[in-house]
Amino acid sequence: MDQELAIEVLHDGQHVLLTGPAGSGKTHALRTFISEAKKSGKAVSVTATTGLAASHLGGNTIHSWSGIGILNYIPDDFYKHLSKTRRETIKKTDVLIIDEISMLHDYRLDMINQIAQTVRESDEPFGGIQVVLCGDFFQLPPVSRQEELPSSFVVTAQVWEELDPVICYLSEQFRQDDADYLEILEAMRTNAIRRHHAERLLKRQSGELPDTTTELHVRNVDVDEINRQKLAEIDGVAHVFMMETTGGKQYVETLKRSCLAAEELVLKKGALVMCLKNNPEKRYVNGSLGTVIDFDKESGYPIVALKNGRKVMVEPEEWELRDGNRKRAGLTQIPLRLAWAITVHKSQGMTLDGARVDLRRAFVEGMGYVALSRVRNLESLSLAGINKMALKVSPDALAIDERLREKSAEDKKRLEHLREQGSKRRKSRQSNPKGAGPWQKKVAKMREKYPNAFRPWQAADDEKLVKLFSDNPSLSINKLTKEFGRHPGSIRARLKKHFGEDAVD
Repeated sequence: MDQELAIEVLHDGQHVLLTGPAGSGKTHALRTFISEAKKSGKAVSVTATTGLAASHLGGNTIHSWSGIGILNYIPDDFYKHLSKTRRETIKKTDVLIIDEISMLHDYRLDMINQIAQTVRESDEPFGGIQVVLCGDFFQLPPVSRQEELPSSFVVTAQVWEELDPVICYLSEQFRQDDADYLEILEAMRTNAIRRHHAERLLKRQSGELPDTTTELHVRNVDVDEINRQKLAEIDGVAHVFMMETTGGKQYVETLKRSCLAAEELVLKKGALVMCLKNNPEKRYVNGSLGTVIDFDKESGYPIVALKNGRKVMVEPEEWELRDGNRKRAGLTQIPLRLAWAITVHKSQGMTLDGARVDLRRAFVEGMGYVALSRVRNLESLSLAGINKMALKVSPDALAIDERLREKSAEDKKRLEHLREQGSKRRKSRQSNPKGAGPWQKKVAKMREKYPNAFRPWQAADDEKLVKLFSDNPSLSINKLTKEFGRHPGSIRARLKKHFGEDAVD
C-alpha cells in the first residue's frame, strides 16, 4: 500500500496498523494524518511505547496516557486512584496513536483497552476511540523484565481480533538508494540471509569512512565513554548550554528521560554533533550530522557545518510532554548532542548519513536490522564487527509479517475507492485554503468572544503579561482575558510557561 491511500484510510476513521520496513515513510504518513486530523477538530492523543519515540512526535508514553505506568495488571482499586484529568483525557480522545508498537506487550494492549472501555462506559474496542498503531515487528521487541509477565507482540492480544485493524503495509522505500543493500535488508526480514549477503557485509569491515562518522554501539556505557574521550581530546574553550524547563517536577523528570537533549550540553569547536529535531524551517532534520565550526558572537549559539554542505546556526528548540491536548511539561535546549557515538536503541527511527556499527555484542533479535537500516547504502556503512545474533530476526515477526502482507493486499483492494475521496478532499482544501471545516468554525465561534484566540503570542504581549503578573500575582484570569482578548486556557498556559506549572491554580 502507498502513503496516499494509507492516509485516506486513516481519515476514514478505520482502526489501522501502519507498518512496513525501516525507511518506508511510516512516520511521515503518521505526522501528516495527525496534523490534518487536528485541523479538522479531532482530539488526537499522540503516544508511543518509549519516551524517546513519543518526544519525536510531541506526545506522551502510552503507559502514562492510560495510567498503567509499569503495572502488569489492573488492580481492584485502579479506577479509584485514576485522576479526574486522566479520565477527561481518555473520554475526550477521538483518535489514539501508539507509535513503536512492536515494543508494547500484548497484555498491556488489553489493559489499555479495558481502561478505555471502563472510563468511556462503552463495550466497543477502546471505548469507541479510533486506534492507530504504528511500527515494524522486525525492529526491537517488547522487553520483559524479571518481574513482568511473559508476553509477545500485540497481535496476540485478546482485543486484536475484535479491533480487526486495516493493515497499511507501506512498501515504497524512501531511505535506501542501493539495490544491493536493499537486497541484504530484505533478506534479513525474510530470514533468507545467505553466504553472499554476509560476505558483502563483512567486506565493509575494511570500509573507510571519515573520522567524523557516528558510531553505533549496543551499550550505553560504551557510547558515553567514547563521547567523553573525543570531546576531551579537542583543545579550545568549552561552551556550556543549560536546559530550561517548565511544568511540574514529576512531568519534567519524565520528559528529561524521554529526550536525547542534555541537561548540560558542552560543545567545543570541532565537536561532532547530531541534530535531535526536525527544524521547522527545514534547515536540518532529526539525525543530521555536522561539526561545530564556531559560536555566534551575539547569541553564543553554535554554528554547525552539516555534512550536506549547509552551515546553520542552531538555536534552542522546545520539547513538550503532552497528555492529550494538555501540556504537562516543556524543556528548551540546543537540539544537538555529541555524536561520535550513539546506541542502536536510540538510533531507531533515524536516517544517518553514515555509520560505523559495532554489533559484536548484539543481544536481542532485531538489533542488527535496526542498526544496519539506519544508513542509505553499503558505501555509508563501516562494520566494526558483528555476531550471529545481529543477523537474526524474531521467528514470531516472520510469521506475523507474512499474514500482515496478505491482509494489507486484501485491504488495499477493498478500500481503493477511498483514494478518490482523498483527491476530492485535497481539491476542496486547495480551492478554499482558509476552509470552513469543524476546526475553522470552532475558532471563528471562539473569536466572537476572544478576538485573539489561537493567534500567535507577540513578544510585546508576552512582556506585558509577565510585567502585569509579576507586579500583581493575584490578578484574576478574567481580567487578563479581557486585557489580551484570549481564552482563559491560553492565559493560564502562558503563565505556566513563564512562571511554572504551579503559578496558576
